Amino acid sequence: MKLVFAGTPDFAVPSLLAADARNEVVAVYTQPDRPAGRGRALTASPVKRMAAERGLAVHQPERLKGAEVLDTLRALEPDLMIVVAYGLLLPQAVLDIPRFGCWNVHASLLPRWRGAAPIQRAIQAGDAGTGVCLMQMEKGLDTGPVLMRQSTPIAPDDTGGSLHDRLAALGAQVLSDGLGLLRAGIHPERKVQPEAGVTYAHKLDKAEARLDWSQPARALADTVRAFDPWPVAEAEVAGERLRIHAASALPLAHGHAPGTVLFAGRDGIDIACGDGALRLLRVQRAGGRAIDVADYLNARSDLRGAGA
Repeated sequence: MKLVFAGTPDFAVPSLLAADARNEVVAVYTQPDRPAGRGRALTASPVKRMAAERGLAVHQPERLKGAEVLDTLRALEPDLMIVVAYGLLLPQAVLDIPRFGCWNVHASLLPRWRGAAPIQRAIQAGDAGTGVCLMQMEKGLDTGPVLMRQSTPIAPDDTGGSLHDRLAALGAQVLSDGLGLLRAGIHPERKVQPEAGVTYAHKLDKAEARLDWSQPARALADTVRAFDPWPVAEAEVAGERLRIHAASALPLAHGHAPGTVLFAGRDGIDIACGDGALRLLRVQRAGGRAIDVADYLNARSDLRGAGA
C-alpha cells in the first residue's frame, strides 16, 4: 500500500514507525518548524526528525487547503492517510483523496475525551481507565466510527508523561493491527460512536495550572499528576510560589482555612484543602530544578516542623 502519514509530536512517532514497518509510507506531513527553547530557534517536530532519519519525504504546509496543497497530496495517490496528533483539522477535500480514506489514532476510549488533551483530562477527572482508538475520520472533531480500540487502566501513580508514553505504544500497536487486516483485504468493522458519554478534552492552558486550595485534595492531586510534565501545577505555599511536581491526597479532617500549612517535615508539606489535605512531595522554586520536599525544607528553616 501507499501510505501518507500526518503527525507532529512525540506521541505520533511510534505510530509513524508502525506505519512504515514495511516501507510503505510515501510522504510525511507535519507542522512547520516552530521557535522553541530559550533561544527561540526554529525547531523541527519529533515526527519530522524521525522522517528524516528514515529518508522519508516531508511536507509542512501551514494549512491543508488550497489547490497546490491538494494537488500535491493527490499526486501521491495514497491508499490511506494516517493521522496522529497532527494539529490540523482535515477538510473534506483531503478526507476524500485516499482510496480508503483517513485513519486517526486517538488517545482515549471514544466518545469520551474527544479533542486536544485526552490523556491529561482523563487523569485530571480521576478516570479509572482510558485507552486508544483507531478511528475512520470524518469532518467533525473525533466523531468518526471506531475501527479498533485497546484499553488500559490508569494507575494511582500515573502522570501525564507516563500515560502518554504507554498510550503512544498502544496506539502504534492498534494501528499495526488495523494495517495488517487492510493488507489482507479485510477492512476493520466501523462502529458508530454512541451519542451518550461524549466529553471534550479541551486544550491545556497554563492558567489552569495554579492550584485552588478550596478544592478537594483528591482533585488537586489528580491535577498535579495530569499536569506533569507540562504545564506543571503551581501554588502559593507559605508566601512562596512553587511548582508542584508530585503530591498525594490525605483524607484529613483539619478545620483550618484552605492554604494553611498543617505540617512540614521530611515526609512532605501538608496543605489544608477544601476537603482533606494535599501532601507536597516534590517541588520547584523559581529558577531552580525539581527537588524533594526534604531538600526544599533545608532552604526553608522557617518551615521545618511548622504546623497549624
